Amino acid sequence: MQSVASPVEPSNEGTAAHSENSSHNEHHGGHHGGLVKLAVGAMGVVFGDIGTSPLYAMRDTFAGHHKLPLDVLHIFGIVSLMFWSMMVIVTVKYVSVIMRADNKGEGGSLALLALVNQHISGKRWSAGIVLLGVFATSLFYGDSMITPAVSVMSAIEGLAVYEPLMAPAVVPMVVGILVFLFFIQSRGTARVASFFGPVMVLYFGVISVLGLLSIMEMPGVIMALSPHHAVALFVADPMRGFLAMGAAVLAVTGAEALYADMGHFGRSPIRLSWLAIVLPSLVLNYLGQASLLIRQPDALVSPFYFLAPEWFQWPLLGLASIAAVIASQAVITGAFSVTQQAIQLGFIPRMSIKYTSVNAGQIYIPVINWALMIAVILLVLVFKQSSNLTAAYGIAVTGAMMIDNFLLAVMLFIVWKWSKWLALPLLALFFALDFGYLSANLTKIPDGGWVPLVMGLFIFTLLTTWSKGRALMRQTMAEGTIPFEIFAKSAHSSATRVAGTAIFMSSTQGGVPSALLHNIKHNKVLHERVVVMTIAIQDVPMVDEADRVTVKDFGNGFYKMMIRFGFLEETDVPAALKGVTLGGESIDMMKTSFFLSRQTLIASSKPGMAIWREKLFAWMMRNAASAMEFFRLPVNRVVELGSQVEI
Repeated sequence: MQSVASPVEPSNEGTAAHSENSSHNEHHGGHHGGLVKLAVGAMGVVFGDIGTSPLYAMRDTFAGHHKLPLDVLHIFGIVSLMFWSMMVIVTVKYVSVIMRADNKGEGGSLALLALVNQHISGKRWSAGIVLLGVFATSLFYGDSMITPAVSVMSAIEGLAVYEPLMAPAVVPMVVGILVFLFFIQSRGTARVASFFGPVMVLYFGVISVLGLLSIMEMPGVIMALSPHHAVALFVADPMRGFLAMGAAVLAVTGAEALYADMGHFGRSPIRLSWLAIVLPSLVLNYLGQASLLIRQPDALVSPFYFLAPEWFQWPLLGLASIAAVIASQAVITGAFSVTQQAIQLGFIPRMSIKYTSVNAGQIYIPVINWALMIAVILLVLVFKQSSNLTAAYGIAVTGAMMIDNFLLAVMLFIVWKWSKWLALPLLALFFALDFGYLSANLTKIPDGGWVPLVMGLFIFTLLTTWSKGRALMRQTMAEGTIPFEIFAKSAHSSATRVAGTAIFMSSTQGGVPSALLHNIKHNKVLHERVVVMTIAIQDVPMVDEADRVTVKDFGNGFYKMMIRFGFLEETDVPAALKGVTLGGESIDMMKTSFFLSRQTLIASSKPGMAIWREKLFAWMMRNAASAMEFFRLPVNRVVELGSQVEI
């Protein structure tokens, strides 16, 4: 992913909801008050997914598709496995190691991929690494569809736990909540986001206390944290232990969110939240559920909800439901952020992006919102129970975590240049654990595991088709083009010059854009100032204002201009042009016309892509958002000139 130049198709992981002052997170982290405030904010965004895992992780490990006996060997073994998975995967891999790999403060699969690509470009295996990063992004979309369905459904199923007669109402209520959640996205989440952190702090406090009360009934359950219990489980019952990993991984779902949201909160607040509150709360709750299951095996229907005394059951249901909605909101907002990055980096066609607040991170993408809503509701209606959906959940999570290992390996050896004696044992540990979890989840393909795979492959096909199609189109358009230097020397006296500035947007830095050639051919005029502008999306989140615009003067009123944006920035061309001068004069928008080239793709038998992919690319081009809207160009100052291109 070198700089993606695009006049009409630039392209935007953060991921979950952005907090205020994200670009200064580490500065804030240095101040105690700011650190605590950001840590609380992170609770409401970063940890919603992993925080709601106790709703279903223990239940589905024992009562899911591969049932386990409810005895001390298996209960202690699973709790030990969950605890050490959280320690190795979350605490060591993500919090301690991967979070060091920040791209100018930003994290996430695409940000990491952009960072890695700066160091491996040109190497034989670099294309494979890029494809892995793109597939991780594709799996994230599958995760974005499954998380709201699983989280909200597992919370609302508490109704049937406390009042079995209400079981038929669960699915309609879940659908109603999800529809409401997606319908309010266009209003933005800035107003309610301030409540997310405190609510999740309350939620983690409650599940800690409930777990602790259950542990006090059987203090010996704390011994389950010893790693030898996990080993004993695999030695005594290896096949069941392996299959149980497919559900036990649910305890670490959302681990990648720690890294993806680093740019929104900073390393220090996320680490503080995880180590001080989230991890201890989860461990206490899982130990409490283990104690309950040993004492009351019939509580397996929902060990999370049965931890509560009778007087607190309905308040717990309400609190868990709100936490599930918060977790869903974070994932939905994350999908918007990932899409914005993917557009900027050239993997997805332009889409209409609406900013819902003064904070750059608060965005809304209608196409993604409605597509997610339809997919999530279909999942709820088809699977009907959260236990059925968790089979699909694991593959998306473990697949993304496995791919992160490959990207991390590149960081350790190529970028950070770690000693192999330090890097190899660490990578071996990560690969072994993630491979075990992924393999165990692959056994659930017939039970629903196929869902994220099909979704991932479909989205992967779209992303790679768009990226490849754009490269082929640029290559075709570059064939036979006239160098701009030659054009500027020969054209200045061959056509009538008229007042004003004409900006011709070009996807490549070399050659003359087709819109300029068509204009001089048909209109036989040139403006007194002719600018060929290229938009370049950099492999960094933000570009310094000093580096934003560069202009080269070719004389006789001809200029080439490059505008650079980071992959998290709004591509606002008029704003970037403020203060720019041409020949000593500033650019007056009322005297400037923007000329855009609109290509109509014609599928052909040329070598490049299969015909069906060429037709898919042409369809994606036709449905891409208007370049005028994407670049915030003034509506009454844009002229589009079309041409046909074979690829």
